[in-house]
Amino acid sequence: MKKLNLPQQQAVQHTEGALLILAGAGSGKTQVITTRIVHLLSHKRIPAENILAVTFTNKAAREMRERVAAMAGKVAEGIVISTFHSLGVRILRREIRSLGFKPNFSIYSSSDQAGVLRQAMRDRDIDPKQIEPDQILWKISGLKNRLIGPQEFKPESSDRVDLATAAVYPRYQELLKGYNAIDFDDIIMLSVRLLQTNTAILSYWQERFRYIMVDEYQDTNASQYQLISLLAHKHGNICVVGDDDQSIYGWRGAEVQNILNFEHDYRGCRVIKLEQNYRSTSSILDAANSVIRNNSVRTDKSLWTAVGKGREIELIVAAGEEEEAAQVVNGMMLEQFNHKLSWSDMAILYRSNAQSRAFEERLRQERIPYVVVGGQQFYERKEVKDAIAYLKVIDNPSDEASWLRIINFPRRGIGDGTLLHLNQWSLEHDVPLFEALGRVREIPEISESSKKAVSGFHAMMKGVIDGFGRTDLGKQVNALFNRLRIEDELYRTLNDAAQARKRIENIEQVVNSLASFEEQNPRATLSAFLERISLMDEDKPSEDGKEHGQNAVTLMSLHSSKGLEFSHVWLVGMEEDLLPHKRSIEEDPTVAEERRLCYVGITRARRHLTISRCQTRRKYGALEQRIPSRFLAEIPEHLLVNISGDDGDNETKSVDMAADFFARMLGE
Repeated sequence: MKKLNLPQQQAVQHTEGALLILAGAGSGKTQVITTRIVHLLSHKRIPAENILAVTFTNKAAREMRERVAAMAGKVAEGIVISTFHSLGVRILRREIRSLGFKPNFSIYSSSDQAGVLRQAMRDRDIDPKQIEPDQILWKISGLKNRLIGPQEFKPESSDRVDLATAAVYPRYQELLKGYNAIDFDDIIMLSVRLLQTNTAILSYWQERFRYIMVDEYQDTNASQYQLISLLAHKHGNICVVGDDDQSIYGWRGAEVQNILNFEHDYRGCRVIKLEQNYRSTSSILDAANSVIRNNSVRTDKSLWTAVGKGREIELIVAAGEEEEAAQVVNGMMLEQFNHKLSWSDMAILYRSNAQSRAFEERLRQERIPYVVVGGQQFYERKEVKDAIAYLKVIDNPSDEASWLRIINFPRRGIGDGTLLHLNQWSLEHDVPLFEALGRVREIPEISESSKKAVSGFHAMMKGVIDGFGRTDLGKQVNALFNRLRIEDELYRTLNDAAQARKRIENIEQVVNSLASFEEQNPRATLSAFLERISLMDEDKPSEDGKEHGQNAVTLMSLHSSKGLEFSHVWLVGMEEDLLPHKRSIEEDPTVAEERRLCYVGITRARRHLTISRCQTRRKYGALEQRIPSRFLAEIPEHLLVNISGDDGDNETKSVDMAADFFARMLGE
């Protein structure tokens, strides 16, 4: 207790009734949670089996258990500190007979689910070639997280996926029950159903867990909220910890209103704010506070620190992506030299994973070790490899591995059996695979429909290869990808539009990289570009360096950065349509969640923060003017210093540009 500040001590000692702990970034909430649990055990003499603590990841639950055990010893034996889904499984193993399942039920993986769903689609005469099973699974998952069962779901539109889901969902659940199995989303939904429909079961678990704590409450979805509400209803001893300013997972079902409405849900609850930050300098916190207070719907709080002002926030205004990457990486090398920082003290944070490409290339060029957290390295992503394979066969039609990769991407109805016959025929007749494609009519084992598909593909690619020019490489490749309708393929085959858009952005970056390479090298060839990528692959970090925590620069999306901290953070791409993201602007003009995402990014920095933006960026190879992010205009001018050295620019120019733009926009 002596290690805690006054609000932290108050949060630990308030044990009866409802308590809302608004814990700002870096305010020591984990220490408060674990100390509060130990206080319940050791001072209030609450039996361990009557205490429940819930968090979101197995890692967080494990760390919390270890800290409580170290502080409390044997008295902590029997306490439940778990994830939401582990809690649900605990309830179901004991009670699921009431729903007609056996206690030894299986929890199906995504591949198991896919098999069951395909069976349900067959039973309902729905062709998986017309509607992707993954789209239906994604829809069912969203319904379950909102506690909408198969009988309650009524399509509100004539959308094909909605109509197919309404037909398949009941059969899918019937099949699961027949196999004595549930899927991952059933864990919470069925637990809630048990508690809602059986008073004896509800009473048992309410008595079992008399004291409940929930971490990261701002990230709860509808089903998780309902589960906790049912358990806490009788005794009311519920403590939730969270920060509405860090609610950034709305896209996966989290509802920030759960924490904003807590005082309404639990009348008379106590609210304690943890506003002292132990991580960052006051310059960083002042910037974060200035940005986040522009969200109109939030709890009123403001982070402060006793560690001092620290360095000013540096601003880079770069001409384009490559210059942005060069300035960021040069800054890292200076930081390492001047301040003796390790590479692992530094991180590059971006809104979209596609932004990593330019930084990865520059880091490899300078032979600086790095890890990509929450995503694959750019040139290892499937869609990027598919796009590069097209470039490889244009450059070298004898590249059979690349032909095999692209022959059915986008899908053309060329199956594995056809590929087997093509390969076999090319070997027997000692001809290249590309030639075999053109002579497919000579292969009797291949069906007429497949021959037609192969012939069409061969004719198209022969025309592309023969007509590929030596200049405007980026434009030519962009035209090819448009002709292939790769975007349509990704939207059609992936289980959600957001994932499709991410992959489309990555393919766009392939075009941008080629166009940029051509601009920097007027005599550039496709061969030289592909050679450069191959050499970069040789320099890629080893598998041993992929685990976060190695001495390597960390690259990650803002969503992946939550909960982490670094001595020096580079927050890159501070532009409209990137941060805030274009899609988010369309969905929510207030961009409240995007602003919270920016706030999270700023508060990841302990000692220094650098923000960067570009004046132009490439979009499918063509240069496009960029507008500074509105969030940049929300940071006070005196906190920023320009280090990019642009002629005619200063530390306030980009801020003024953003402010003027939005003033005009609001005026209109």
